[in-house]
Amino acid sequence: MPKKTTKKPTPSRTIIRTPTASSMTRNVEALRAAKQEWSSRLLGRRTMPASRALTAAISPDPAWNLMGVGISEKLVDGRQTGVLAVKFLVRAKYHESHISQKHVLPKSINGLPTDVEEVGLFRAFLGAGAPAVAAVNPRTKIRPAQPGCSIGFADPKGQFVMAGTFGALVQDASGSYILSNNHVLADEGQLPTGSPIFQPGLLDGGNQNTDQIAQLTKFVALQPNVTNQVDCAIAAVLNSNDVSNAILQIGPTRGVSSAQIDMTVQKFGRTTGYTAGRVTSIDTDVTVQYETGNFTFGGQIIVVGLDGQAFSGAGDSGSLIVERASNSAVGLLFAGSSTHTIANHISDDLQALGVTLA
Repeated sequence: MPKKTTKKPTPSRTIIRTPTASSMTRNVEALRAAKQEWSSRLLGRRTMPASRALTAAISPDPAWNLMGVGISEKLVDGRQTGVLAVKFLVRAKYHESHISQKHVLPKSINGLPTDVEEVGLFRAFLGAGAPAVAAVNPRTKIRPAQPGCSIGFADPKGQFVMAGTFGALVQDASGSYILSNNHVLADEGQLPTGSPIFQPGLLDGGNQNTDQIAQLTKFVALQPNVTNQVDCAIAAVLNSNDVSNAILQIGPTRGVSSAQIDMTVQKFGRTTGYTAGRVTSIDTDVTVQYETGNFTFGGQIIVVGLDGQAFSGAGDSGSLIVERASNSAVGLLFAGSSTHTIANHISDDLQALGVTLA
């Protein structure tokens, strides 16, 4: 979710609490099978350009309205029920009387409960957002730079400036790297390796002559017409003294954990600063709008903010999500809507890039 302004128009793992281990296993397998079947059936292989997604009129037709299919707790009148269900995430929720029969989502699947939840339009966070109040302003130049602060690339054509979030400091045998999203460090895979990365991002006043902190090293390409797992990239740090592994206002991470439903998590991002939230799903397939098109991701984490507050906003892309109780890393934030945040499982990002947390 980098924040971007332009000079032209802008463009698994489910843990379920059930009475016995055997019933838990059966329920997990059944829910996952149902989720996969309906995700494949309804999300399919969408190729609609991002520009059309922005301007298209919202319709009950799942081809336009459905944003994701996952496994999450069933809600009734906004209340938690303690029952896991196949969850259909929609841009807008309609009364059944306004939906034609061919567009009605199933009320149950082979005896399993389902639920429909309104989430808005999922996007890689590219828009504006008001700065959060924090002890340290993440949009300024910070040395050593800490996860949670502003970073970004320079558009080779000079048509826009942008900023996203430094997620974590990672390493391999060759050195140390800044971890963030592909769309934060590599412009959705359009930049060549070696491209400079700045802190702060140029949108936040970064200077191309004095503020380069890293160079793009590796990214996982976003693939159309297939199911993606991650939106991630790394940039080699130029000077090890210029970076820290301590997340702003949170501190260093303590290893890696698997996200669990109902886990309380926290993050620090370039736009909204420190926020806390609750994991509502750890196995949701979603369609996300990018500037180069729409991409489908499988098995993602969904987080909602605590106390009715937003967990993230435009410019928070790349933020590391950690469990609040242990400070262990669980996810890499990359997209969402005004109500729901989407994250990769951090273990998938680290494996795909061949790195570990520093």
